[in-house]
Amino acid sequence: MAISTKAPLKPLMGEIPQGESFAPNGVSRHTGALIINADDWGRDRETTDRILECATRRVISSASGMVLMEDSERAASLAREWKIDIGLHLNLTEAFSARNVSARMQEHHGRVSRFLRRHRLFQTVYHPGLASSFEYVAKAQLEEFTRIYGEAPKRIDGHHHMHLSENVLTGRLLPSGTLLRRSFSFAPGEKSWINRRYRRFVDSRLQRRHQLVDFLFSIEPIETDRLQRICSCARQAFVELETHPVNEDEFQFLTSHEMTKLLRGFPIAPDFSAITFRQTAAGSPMF
Repeated sequence: MAISTKAPLKPLMGEIPQGESFAPNGVSRHTGALIINADDWGRDRETTDRILECATRRVISSASGMVLMEDSERAASLAREWKIDIGLHLNLTEAFSARNVSARMQEHHGRVSRFLRRHRLFQTVYHPGLASSFEYVAKAQLEEFTRIYGEAPKRIDGHHHMHLSENVLTGRLLPSGTLLRRSFSFAPGEKSWINRRYRRFVDSRLQRRHQLVDFLFSIEPIETDRLQRICSCARQAFVELETHPVNEDEFQFLTSHEMTKLLRGFPIAPDFSAITFRQTAAGSPMF
């Protein structure tokens, strides 16, 4: 489906636009930004070190930090030292590996994890019997992030994207006004209309209480033409590119000359600060 060049792109479209003239949220052209974010900061030493190398090479803008993991404390110290923009990577599916995790936390997290991992569609189902466990686990991670980073997270996403699970959304477990990771964006025809409609529905719910980027893509599959189209979107839209540098192929690409060539003319934003300003200034609904 082609996007008209006469009208601004709707902020919740979430699909790669066809053509070059579009302005999400009614903002004038040439006001976009490309944010390359690395997930799983603090998960373990190898993951943190891979992301840190990408940060020092300035091929990523930011990272999403896991708490209560084996390298979380060291990662927080490194983030302060290197002034890396870190958001909370909410973990509802992977066992905590830090030594200081309480038995109560492990119990609640185990209940949530077993439910969500039972089937990929279970994240779309609200489980009233687990409401208190979801709330406990989310609140504990928000508090732990604040403890080790010295401030509450200004943006939040989720391990395996489970921050979009129905219990989290219906329970309003994440602070209103924060920048929250939206659903993945796809080119027209990449996903079924049911899939696209569901993602659009989720994003519309998110935008009532949170700030969102205009588009979210994964760096995978690593295909030059596809990534060039994504970079082109960033001329007029706020685009987040999700990466996992612990994966060898992604790390090699991020630190390669090919990546440097791809980004020529598409400077990477240093952090998420421009997104927060643009969305606030544009009057996007947050509450």
